[in-house]
Amino acid sequence: MTLDRIPQPSKCLACHTQGLTRQNDLRHQGKPEHLGTTDIPQFPGTVAAAFTRLNATAATRLGVSSDKYADLVGMAPQHLANDRYRTPASTNVRIWELMTLQAPWHEVSLHMAHQSPLGTLGLWDYLLTQAPTPLEGLRDAARFVATVADAGTEALRIEEKAQHITLSHVNEAHLTDDVASAIRAYSLSLFQLRISESTRRAVIPTKVSLAARAPRSQQSLIRLYGTNAIDFAGPVNSITFKTADLIAPQPHAPGLSSLLRRHAEQQLAEAVPLRDWLDIFRATLRAAQDSEMPTLKDASRQMSLSTRTLQRRLEEHQTTWSQELQALRREHTFRLLSMTGLSLSSIADRVGYADTGGLRRAVQRWTGQPVSAVRDHDADCPPTKPSIARDNS
Repeated sequence: MTLDRIPQPSKCLACHTQGLTRQNDLRHQGKPEHLGTTDIPQFPGTVAAAFTRLNATAATRLGVSSDKYADLVGMAPQHLANDRYRTPASTNVRIWELMTLQAPWHEVSLHMAHQSPLGTLGLWDYLLTQAPTPLEGLRDAARFVATVADAGTEALRIEEKAQHITLSHVNEAHLTDDVASAIRAYSLSLFQLRISESTRRAVIPTKVSLAARAPRSQQSLIRLYGTNAIDFAGPVNSITFKTADLIAPQPHAPGLSSLLRRHAEQQLAEAVPLRDWLDIFRATLRAAQDSEMPTLKDASRQMSLSTRTLQRRLEEHQTTWSQELQALRREHTFRLLSMTGLSLSSIADRVGYADTGGLRRAVQRWTGQPVSAVRDHDADCPPTKPSIARDNS
């Protein structure tokens, strides 16, 4: 079993490993809000592989040659095809830049909407569409925005009034004007599209506001939203619906929303971010680990580099093969201790220690606690995801 396939570690690992970025959860109070998260990994600077696949497919169909983005970080087939990986937001922005060079931004938004049938964005699509009401689905989609987008820069605000509900999409990323306009216009249309799919009828907004300059022709945007009630140069991007459209009961399976939320938590807990070359190396190192710890030669072959070049690249990232291997050994040790009933002798053998004495000393050095304390963890310890971090021990 490879490290990439071992289930999410139990809560005790939070006591020994690097934590994830977290955001406060501002609970729904019937007023303008930023629906955040509690204890949900955010992985800022990355997006879901499903979104990257969509962008790449849409770009190709728009006439953009794949040669222009194939070498970007996260675009390797083995990463793009696996939903556990998260690709850099910068990779996706570059693909959108290429699309806006191919067509006006408003046409790109319409094109992207046409490439986004239900299910394209994976779990996030169903969080939004399978709730008892569209409004509840929007709250789930906002809470788990990290399952599809860069939660470090993306947010959804919901403002409820008696007659209308307004969704404001916030994108704080540094984007060029055309790219920002295209992404934001598409994002608003995606909410409308999913609401219509979940209610099984066309739901038309009462107003759309775009923080963009009005294009010479607005026909693409009118087709996108089904209305000409579109304002431009506004302070935020927002789309407004009748309250009645968003609170009406819709077809759904009882209990499905709860199941989807748990699945979203698990998906994020097991995600592997690929922000740069070092992240890709670490993901490769985890995947190479099996019954025995990987060797430098194994890793070099997987990265298609000579051993000397691999060592040089690691030095450029201020780490070494020895430090990375030791960090992998530590991560694997904690996973096996917390997630399996293997004997200490078996664990020691799997992570490369000659005997259980070496394993016990290593755990004591890493945590300041005996192995028994790690195995009999405190259930109240907050969960986190271990990362292969630099270890100088």
